[in-house]
Amino acid sequence: MPTPAERYDAAVKLNRTGDTAGAVLKLEEIVTEVPDHYDSHAALAVYLQRLGRNDEAIQHAQKVVELKPQDFFSYSQLSMICMRAGKIPEAEEAKAKAAIIRAGGQVPPPASS
Repeated sequence: MPTPAERYDAAVKLNRTGDTAGAVLKLEEIVTEVPDHYDSHAALAVYLQRLGRNDEAIQHAQKVVELKPQDFFSYSQLSMICMRAGKIPEAEEAKAKAAIIRAGGQVPPPASS
């Protein structure tokens, strides 16, 4: 059986060929089996947003932040997805946290979901 990393790579290839919905299905299978698979949550956040499934995209972006709470990219991704979903206050909050991390500071870890 392929590893989660191999399955992730296959999902990314599906997305690159235009099958974003198929990629989402593969990634959802991975996070069902491996709930803390960072790369899959990060990709799901982007792909679901592209499909207009904004609430689900935000949930995965929040999981990315939970998994790597001191990572600039995690908060940047959350900010962009919230902004595109029209959730401006949430986007601004995530952007501010990204700026703190980029400047060398730390932010309090998010509450676990």
